[in-house]
Amino acid sequence: MSTTSTGNDAGPESASAARGTSVIVNVLQVIRCFTVEEPVLGVTEIAAQVGLHKSSVSRILATLEQEKVVERDEASRKYRLGLGLIAVAGPLLAGLDVRRIAMEDLRELSETTGETAALNIWDGTAAVTVEQVPSRRQVKHTSVLGSRYATGLSASVQVFMSHEPAERVRALLDSGRITFDSPTDGPDPAVYIERLATVRRDGHAVNHGETQVDEVGIAAPVMDHRGEVVAAVLLAAPRYRVPAERVPELAAHCQAAAARVSQRMGAARP
Repeated sequence: MSTTSTGNDAGPESASAARGTSVIVNVLQVIRCFTVEEPVLGVTEIAAQVGLHKSSVSRILATLEQEKVVERDEASRKYRLGLGLIAVAGPLLAGLDVRRIAMEDLRELSETTGETAALNIWDGTAAVTVEQVPSRRQVKHTSVLGSRYATGLSASVQVFMSHEPAERVRALLDSGRITFDSPTDGPDPAVYIERLATVRRDGHAVNHGETQVDEVGIAAPVMDHRGEVVAAVLLAAPRYRVPAERVPELAAHCQAAAARVSQRMGAARP
């Protein structure tokens, strides 16, 4: 009978590295508990979400509070994210050239259409909002910077997925990293891949109330000098202001803005 190593002969350095990795994972899990929907959380709530003992969560939060990554709400004694997190993310945001380059065109797109213009980047499994110019109108659709979208019918997700190989698309769907609002509502993978081919051909994607019944999203890709997609320009609007016949007009504005940003990124003219 052959035997298989279980890793028990690993040295102290390997064991120490494993412990260090688990600590980092736990810290990240605690930070990710704070969301737009639940910005203030207590130790018990976080412990239940991450599956750690309350004493462990309390120690993690105490350290994060020292570093100002979280701060305590004096009234409830619960925690919220602190300004120290912005200091950590600051260099990343500053290093996103596309964010800086796109700002002028986002403002122009918002002014021209009267709707919210945003810039999303792809982290491999989700579209992340990194910049936004809100509509001046009283009723509008906006998102918090850093919001992640992993819904297959989201306009920006469609744009990024349309430039992924078919096998990568299938892998993301099979793993559940890209989902649909309801498992029964998700299209057949082959049908979805056909939809993505249309998005790539047309140069824009539309989400006309498919993820949120009262919202419309239209997105177009931003390319760099290598011809690769580095971002997506997104228009977000209340659905009542965007009947189907207005979609082509907004899509044209969105594509034009994305094309201008692409040219500034060194992309060849279409």
